[in-house]
Amino acid sequence: MKGPVVTHPVLQVQGGVSTKRVDILVTEEPLEIRLGHGAEEDRKEVRLSVTMRTPGNDEELAMGFLFTEGIINSPAEVLRVVPCENVKEEERGNVIRAELHPEVEPDPAKWQRNFYTSSSCGVCGKTSIEAVRTQCNTRPAPFGELDPKVITALPDRMREAQTVFKHTGGIHAAALFDREGNLLILREDVGRHNAVDKVFGAMLGVQSVEAVGSWQSASAVPDTLYPIPGTSNSNHQPPITNCILLVSGRAGFELVQKCLMAGIPLMAAVGAPSSLAVQLAKEGGLTLIGFLRGSVTTCMPTAESLLVRKPDDHQFVRSVDRYLCIPSKER
Repeated sequence: MKGPVVTHPVLQVQGGVSTKRVDILVTEEPLEIRLGHGAEEDRKEVRLSVTMRTPGNDEELAMGFLFTEGIINSPAEVLRVVPCENVKEEERGNVIRAELHPEVEPDPAKWQRNFYTSSSCGVCGKTSIEAVRTQCNTRPAPFGELDPKVITALPDRMREAQTVFKHTGGIHAAALFDREGNLLILREDVGRHNAVDKVFGAMLGVQSVEAVGSWQSASAVPDTLYPIPGTSNSNHQPPITNCILLVSGRAGFELVQKCLMAGIPLMAAVGAPSSLAVQLAKEGGLTLIGFLRGSVTTCMPTAESLLVRKPDDHQFVRSVDRYLCIPSKER
């Protein structure tokens, strides 16, 4: 498997002067995600999806994809996620298989719409909005008090932790923070949706080897690192209802969908949100922040109210229908 970056000779032109040098580029390679399922004596394989991604943390990407697409409801349903070795030489490192527990009976309708995703948009090949919209079992809990000083500091904290971006300037990032602004997980990828899936895969925890003792009951497999709605957890990690997801690009429909599936109460994006992303956030009860660039911050309307701290007097005010700007002198 290739690394996250490659070198390539380029011709740099500056002030009319041409200079040959070697540049560092982000690696973009296909990853095929396969799903193993069925009884122990009669395992079946489904070629689930192909995505263009930056190599690295592929197990997390696959796990996060399965969860945010609703193919699994809990990481306990997955025994392991491992690279496929019995493939063509040119495919080696670019095919991964997730093994479902024999007791899990997946719904074929949930994987038939996920054959191809591109690094740029994440939803290419999905025939309609209704096919994309996944049923979410629970609404995220209201985030509660929002401190603008914490929110507006997040992009700089994410950028400081982006090692590949520092060298290439050509990769997206997704980062999970707690409500105090502490960085919990950061992943980089050429695709926005891949970076988000890697974060959620890391959040859930990845079983890279088969559970000891052959097939175990699904309830006996370790569940998740971060408590999410509908799952149990004994680790001392902040509950997902106290977490913020920040993405480096725009806020699209599919990223909002993934946050709702994971139970994230607040999503922020450095770029602009789409109309459909705002609509889904409102329907699902997700607080969505766009244009998070320094002090320029716009919160999009959702279904419930949000407490916001004024930066001048540190008092709390309740917004109307969660539609607010904090503080936004320019755009």
